[in-house]
Amino acid sequence: MIRTIAAVAAALFAGSVIAQNAICYNCPPEWADWASQLKSIKSKTSVTVPPDNKNSGQTLSQLVAEKASPVADIAYYGVTFGIQAKKEGVVANYKPANWGDIPAGLKDADGAWFTIHSGTLGLMVNVDALKGKPVPKSWKDLLNPQYKGLVGYLDPASAFVGYVGAVAVNQAMGGDLSNFDRAISYFKDLQKNAPIVPKQTSYARVLSGEIPILFDYDFNAYRGKYKDKANIAFVIPAEGTVIVPYVMSLVAKGPNAANGQKVLDHIMSDEGQAIWANAYLRPVREKAISKEAQSRFLPASEYARAKTVDYGRMAEVQKGFSERYLKEIQ
Repeated sequence: MIRTIAAVAAALFAGSVIAQNAICYNCPPEWADWASQLKSIKSKTSVTVPPDNKNSGQTLSQLVAEKASPVADIAYYGVTFGIQAKKEGVVANYKPANWGDIPAGLKDADGAWFTIHSGTLGLMVNVDALKGKPVPKSWKDLLNPQYKGLVGYLDPASAFVGYVGAVAVNQAMGGDLSNFDRAISYFKDLQKNAPIVPKQTSYARVLSGEIPILFDYDFNAYRGKYKDKANIAFVIPAEGTVIVPYVMSLVAKGPNAANGQKVLDHIMSDEGQAIWANAYLRPVREKAISKEAQSRFLPASEYARAKTVDYGRMAEVQKGFSERYLKEIQ
């Protein structure tokens, strides 16, 4: 009888723990300061969100694989993956707190996905790891033999930031979303310099000097410089680059939907948005950016080279580009 009571108590306790959880796919503590965001969510909502180190492509693949019996409650990914997730029917419509503050072009009209912050792609450079070599100023600079073995980019066929890099290079070299010849040609040329091509976020590898130059976002470079006190430079290449939103969704039929909604509401609150700003991102609710945070960005004159693109079209052509990259580059 005592064992039975103990078993029931243990089951009830386990159930209460699960009930206070929300599973997020792709909420990695080393990326975009999700570490602080997860702590804030726990403090303000009592919901525990375990860290998860998937990338955007892995997140979408797993959501599709688990469609009949979802494990996750919420998902975070690059905007093209949010658009694809709606097409796959793996996300639910949800309009979080402060929905009206999100510009129309940065959210799905029904709430299948919505922007929480954006980043500008460029070059995150560990100056010390260059050992006296000049900090590159352009995409074309990276083709110089002096940077052999020093350049990295995330796998464009899997990680969203990798695909953004391909779009940015393609646009910068005069291409567009209907033809990726310029990007493919660039990556073929870059292969001569033996690039490092990981599949997941490689922030720590840049700080350690293992990857001296990485195609990455401004927010990771600023974090390295100001928070981790590394000798990091962020470069917006001379030929130009792109600005890209990161979005979140409520998973369709997630096991803890109510908790997932609480988490999304908190992320869109003043406090949640301020965490992104303090992590050097552009929160979608721009009033959350303090003057102090703003002062750490490169001047507006530099950001003038960063452009938006047709994100719906970017999503449509992603699969075709990925297949071509795998065939011609890897």
